[in-house]
Amino acid sequence: MKYNAALRRALIALSLILSAASFAITPYPASAAEAVQLPYDDLKNNFATEAILNMSSLKFITGTGVRRFEPYKAITRAEFVTMIERLIGIKPVSSAIPTFTDVPKTTWFYEWVQPAIQLNLAQGTSPALFEPNRSVTRQEAAVILTRALKQRLESDPSDRDAIYEDQDLIDDWALPSIYRMYDLGLMSGEDGSFRPSDSMTRQEAAVLMNRTWTHPGWSEQIKAAPQAKIQLGWQYGQTTKQFEQQAVQAGVNTLSPRWYFIGKKGAFEDQSDTSLVAWAHKQGKKVWAMVGNHSDQEMTHLMLISAVKRQTLIKELTDRVRKYNIDGINIDFENMMPQDRHSFTAFIAALKQELARVPAVLSVNASPDLGTDWTEVFDYAALAKYADYLLLMGYDEHWGGDPVAGSVSSLPWLKQGIETLLKQVPAEQVILALPMYTRNWRVYSNGTTQSEVLDLPQQNRLVLAKQIKTTWDDQLGQYYAAYKDRSTLNWIWLEDGRSIALKVSLGESYSLAGYGYWYLGGASVDIWSSIRNVMRVQAYHFT
Repeated sequence: MKYNAALRRALIALSLILSAASFAITPYPASAAEAVQLPYDDLKNNFATEAILNMSSLKFITGTGVRRFEPYKAITRAEFVTMIERLIGIKPVSSAIPTFTDVPKTTWFYEWVQPAIQLNLAQGTSPALFEPNRSVTRQEAAVILTRALKQRLESDPSDRDAIYEDQDLIDDWALPSIYRMYDLGLMSGEDGSFRPSDSMTRQEAAVLMNRTWTHPGWSEQIKAAPQAKIQLGWQYGQTTKQFEQQAVQAGVNTLSPRWYFIGKKGAFEDQSDTSLVAWAHKQGKKVWAMVGNHSDQEMTHLMLISAVKRQTLIKELTDRVRKYNIDGINIDFENMMPQDRHSFTAFIAALKQELARVPAVLSVNASPDLGTDWTEVFDYAALAKYADYLLLMGYDEHWGGDPVAGSVSSLPWLKQGIETLLKQVPAEQVILALPMYTRNWRVYSNGTTQSEVLDLPQQNRLVLAKQIKTTWDDQLGQYYAAYKDRSTLNWIWLEDGRSIALKVSLGESYSLAGYGYWYLGGASVDIWSSIRNVMRVQAYHFT
């Protein structure tokens, strides 16, 4: 009986170590190691045993075979980024178009290398290669981890006293990260040396990850859910059922169906489907019904300049908000006359006054202020006084009919639009709308252009079917490609998980209220995983 009780105590002690729910590390008890067999036959009870067991129990690291861990084996670049992504809560992404020629879709690590590149946790060794099967060096590992932990690095650590005897062997690009790892107590050398070019072993990787995981407060941050932000998806061309399915797939929390329009001769068009409201509320989602104007400049002008017509439209809208239990209204008036600036603001002010009595949210779509007639109608500061949110339409940098081929939403253009708007509107009222489409441009020999809209699945099929070689433009923040179709030159600036992730990261740097997506049906499936990964990374702060 005494022997059984001792064994039972040993089993309980070991189960606490191996339990995925136990995030604190306790010293590995020698008695338990003797009483119960370790999960791997090739482990020794050394400095790495506790870390290997804990990281294995949390499924951040796995064995190399049946009861085999191979602690002294070098870890590859693909294996290391996979482990770090699991550590910080990143999900795999199966992008339609591969980033590197040596990371094909058929490999197990494809869906882990993709998010590492999208989140800038790692980089290729050249524009075309990642070298996934090459051993990761200790200095590479330091850089990847500091990026994953979003660490601010010293711009010039050369003023500091040397901390390693072989510091002159550390590459300049890695030195700031190595100093930061040292300061955080996560990574140290051996016998006064760092060994920057040595391969990192599997047991060293486990120890590094375990130190990170058990750092004060870190596991609690990772377990915490990201801050809930507005994630709005527009309906365009889908049935209600298709829209619902896409909303679940995307994970958006706010739906904007195109239900209401100013019609011909000012008539009110109603395309409501109340089943969507019932479904959305059951799913915990909001419905902000869109109100459009068919880009009819003259009809919109006649409505806006008439106080009676404005009030009639407001009554139509508020009556339906009450009747159908709609959560909000999204105004999407485009191609308005500059002289309607005051009248449009007056319309928004009066509409908000009525919606506040329901109550219901009022949001207004607006193009980036580039000082043109197209945006002169928007008094951004005044609109922000009345509307709950302004949705910045971060697309159509180059539009249909544009004489110049180009991106629909390059990063510098988007950044300028956000910063210009934030001079007049608080960040907590701004929702950044992003494109789920691009344009394929045909450039003719006489210099004229013609473009067609492609949703992202169409874009991906085109690139893959024609085996189009894409090139990453770091300044624009997206891939581009040129290809010949018969005798005509075609250009395309791609929108994919990498470009959209950069745009969301940009929005997060300004603490915006959320994001909108034009339109849900235009996205490829992988886009939503990429966006969720960005929000995951933005949710934690390692100090």
